[in-house]
Amino acid sequence: MKSSTKDQAEGKFHKAKGELREIAGKLSMKSKLEAEGKDEKIAGKVQEKIGQVEKVLGK
Repeated sequence: MKSSTKDQAEGKFHKAKGELREIAGKLSMKSKLEAEGKDEKIAGKVQEKIGQVEKVLGK
């Protein structure tokens, strides 16, 4: 698997996982869990964008 494709797939996974953690934190009223979810979601978005850039550059 190409590095760009792998980064995009992992980014999508982390975005989804972060979204679930954020929702779980909101439902359980645990602000720490909600913040961790937001952080992971943002990291997933960044990783996905890195994969897109690599794909454009041909890496």
